[in-house]
Amino acid sequence: MKCKTCGSALEIVRSCGSVKMRCTSCDRRFAIHEVVDQLDEKTESQLAGYPVIIYD
Repeated sequence: MKCKTCGSALEIVRSCGSVKMRCTSCDRRFAIHEVVDQLDEKTESQLAGYPVIIYD
């Protein structure tokens, strides 16, 4: 998955009851619904481990 701002890789970040995607380069954070169109199998399987994802 790629950052919509700079094109670098995104990683899953969990904090205080929410799960977001964070750019490893520019540090921009995205709610899951902002990048759902880019989800790949690896990321989907990792996100499946979280019983609830808070959309804010």
